[in-house]
Amino acid sequence: MTPATVAPLSRDFYRRLAEHAGLDYVVLDPELHDDPDFVSVSPLAARLFEGEDCRYRRMIPVSYVENTLTVAVAQPSDRVARQIATGLAAVSPAIAATSTVRFVVAPERDIEIAIEEIFGTDDGDGERDEASVLTKVDWPGQHFPPRLGGLLLEYELATQDQIEAALEEQLRTACRLSEILVAAGVVSEEELLPVLAEQFGMPVIDLTGYEPDPAALEVLPEPLMRRAPCVPIAIDSEKLYLAVADRLDEATTAEILQYTDLELTPFLASANQIEDLLRLTFRARYSDIAVNELVTNFPEEAANRVVSDGQKAFLSIFVVILLAGLIIAPLVTLIVLVSVAGAFYTLTTFYKFKLTYDSLGYGYEIAISDEMVAALDERDLPVFTVLVPLYREAAVLGALVEGIHSLDYPQAKLDIRLLCEEDDEETVEAVRALHLPPQFKLVVVPDAQPKTKPKACNYGLIQARGEYLVIFDAEDRPDPDQLKKVVIAYGNAEASVVCIQAKLNYFNAEQNLLTRWFCTEYSMWFDLLLPGLAHTNAPIPLGGTSCHFVTASLIELGAWDPYNVTEDADLGIRLHKYGFQTAMIDSTTFEEANSDLNNWIRQRSRWIKGYIQTWLVHMRHPGQLMRQIGVRNFISFQLLIGGTFIFLLNPIFWALTTLFFFTQANFVRDLFPSFVFYAAAFQLFLANFLFMYFSVAGCIQRGYFGLAKYALFSPIYWGLMSVAAWKGFLQLFFRPFYWEKTVHGLDRPPEGSS
Repeated sequence: MTPATVAPLSRDFYRRLAEHAGLDYVVLDPELHDDPDFVSVSPLAARLFEGEDCRYRRMIPVSYVENTLTVAVAQPSDRVARQIATGLAAVSPAIAATSTVRFVVAPERDIEIAIEEIFGTDDGDGERDEASVLTKVDWPGQHFPPRLGGLLLEYELATQDQIEAALEEQLRTACRLSEILVAAGVVSEEELLPVLAEQFGMPVIDLTGYEPDPAALEVLPEPLMRRAPCVPIAIDSEKLYLAVADRLDEATTAEILQYTDLELTPFLASANQIEDLLRLTFRARYSDIAVNELVTNFPEEAANRVVSDGQKAFLSIFVVILLAGLIIAPLVTLIVLVSVAGAFYTLTTFYKFKLTYDSLGYGYEIAISDEMVAALDERDLPVFTVLVPLYREAAVLGALVEGIHSLDYPQAKLDIRLLCEEDDEETVEAVRALHLPPQFKLVVVPDAQPKTKPKACNYGLIQARGEYLVIFDAEDRPDPDQLKKVVIAYGNAEASVVCIQAKLNYFNAEQNLLTRWFCTEYSMWFDLLLPGLAHTNAPIPLGGTSCHFVTASLIELGAWDPYNVTEDADLGIRLHKYGFQTAMIDSTTFEEANSDLNNWIRQRSRWIKGYIQTWLVHMRHPGQLMRQIGVRNFISFQLLIGGTFIFLLNPIFWALTTLFFFTQANFVRDLFPSFVFYAAAFQLFLANFLFMYFSVAGCIQRGYFGLAKYALFSPIYWGLMSVAAWKGFLQLFFRPFYWEKTVHGLDRPPEGSS
């Protein structure tokens, strides 16, 4: 290719840029005067601008007709260049004040040819003052890049005070100045991009609605595009045009050149636009990863099958034996069933009692003092990804954003992904209407089954940038220093710890009786029982929020099971099976306790259904599970996760007790011969006392002394749990993967009410 020619595919690329920007495309090369798009450059019009300005901004006036100045540009997305051209036209004495400026797009080489024709060749020997050297960039780059702060001041995009404050934060956090300013809302990504392009000496491109060349996309593997990040947007016989979020470093360039011998021509685009374009381009692939990654790589760990073939065979044999026993010796068979159920009930009760009793007054969490948090060097803090699954949550978005902004963590080091379902247009539009800073990324999850929270989290994980990752629900209010405590905890924990669970509790505990019961239960679970499990290194069923993961290890484990409706508990067991550990920290995330009974039953039935799913998945190969986690932890798994079945047994025993109390029915008496009766009576009174004790102890440990008295009415709460348990159990047969939506925002009065 001679210096005065441009490859046809390169011209096609600039034609596409023009179409994308809604501008006309022109050809300026005199050798192509027969081209229908050819425009002859008027020397008089061209000299309305200085040659240095034209070379620097890669633009040239081509005509001035009927008070319209037509300017050819190579970068239609370079807003700064267009603003400068408009400003130059406004101050030129040869241009009428009523004139307008019209922009067209021409290939960059065509503009260079026209500039050489009109102004001659720039040999680089002309004198330039120091200010010019420090504030301009010679394409494709030079040794003295301009300072970003100076450029922002020059274009009046930031004030001196804002720049100085950002520089102070940069010294404290080691974040890039551009990221600090954008995260603080001083300047938008759209405003910053052309300024960065000037600083880097790179052309800029707006990817909104852009469709990359399919041939270009085939050059690089998708994981490399995601990691760089970059997107091949066009290709010709000599060049590969890339949209990049930053200057390509040597390592990334070398990796790209492993796949192509073409010259790389980078265009600067915002990181969020590149992410959006990747999600749009690889939509089907990302959706498949979110749904099938675990199923493909760990098929025996996925709940896409409710029961395995082996479990079906075992259940069939068990039913046959049970029916035979009921036919041959019905009373003996029923007594055995009652005895086994009672023994399991007793073991489960005493195991939970031991865990909670051992935790009373002890801090089994990783100890992190306020002094340790204050001494933390923010320059060493890693990027932290925050996944926020949202479905019909438009009403709580304001509180969500406020809660995340209150986190004591450099905002420029937060990678916040708001995960919205594609069919939830109300929430999607509400997020867009907030005009959030770019650390908040709207991720629209494709409408595919199963429509569950874990599938949405898997989709958000694909492009996660953080070394650590946490899930917060829409209504969550984490302690402001929680992320810093997690970073410190990982620094002090063993290498096998890949998940740190914060405690959960409720901010609306006093709303009604149901929320008080809910709060006493959570106080026992997260302040006593889970720390007790962590202390004994037993498998921990994680909470659905405030689980802080090492991102790489989470991906290695296959992330969340999209078919399990209590994906947190399942993942906690799975990570233990593969040799990892979970630790607890003394930091609390406050959630909204369900205050509506029907809403509470929907939520609780899903939890219990998920616990049964988790038990069934990990019991597909009991012997293998025992070898993986050990006998002691195997028993813990049976009593804690398998203990969920107690909620199904409760109504049966309560019904038998009530029936015997009112009727003295002989068949009930026969089911409980002396040794069974005394054991059952002991269990009835002691177990009820212990469960109430758990709730009271949790309140005392948490410091909620005013709630302790409500634990005395816990048997009513257990009855509600049994209703939810049977609802969830029956759903396993008909709607195993159905995610019952929990409505949030019930702690606030309806709009318009007083």
